[in-house]
Amino acid sequence: MFALQFAKIAGARVIATSSSEEKLEKLKRFGADIVVNYKAVPDWGQKVRVLTDGRGVDHVIEVGGPGTLAQSITACRMGGHIALIGVLTGFAGQVSIPALFSNQIRTSGISIGSGADQNDMIRAIEANRLKPAIDRGFPLQEIANAFKHYESQKHFGKVCLEL
Repeated sequence: MFALQFAKIAGARVIATSSSEEKLEKLKRFGADIVVNYKAVPDWGQKVRVLTDGRGVDHVIEVGGPGTLAQSITACRMGGHIALIGVLTGFAGQVSIPALFSNQIRTSGISIGSGADQNDMIRAIEANRLKPAIDRGFPLQEIANAFKHYESQKHFGKVCLEL
């Protein structure tokens, strides 16, 4: 969600994916220009190509991991960038090296930034009055329920613990 919000304040056209029609509607309300249901359109990388007149996207925020990386590679333009920020489909898988190589796609694994990055992000949030999407908060004593809610994949935005 923050990636969507930051992309919009930078002036980007955003194509967002989800398997939930309800979440796709919420993504539109948060500023997504185009949404694609990846369950309804399993070859969503090619659909993104069509939506960009065959060019592909400049940046992909990859949260799925090995189970979705091939589609992200297909969606990416020549010389584009894939930021690997999640591994929802596991930790290992096959990658088409020729597709990355021949299309000169850069990949970056991103887990956490520096303190300076954090300060820059906070300044951007404040300057643009961004509000994080918070799905639900749980008291710390209900941490197991928070994890169950997260695992259900029905949340939209952050699942928080209240201290």
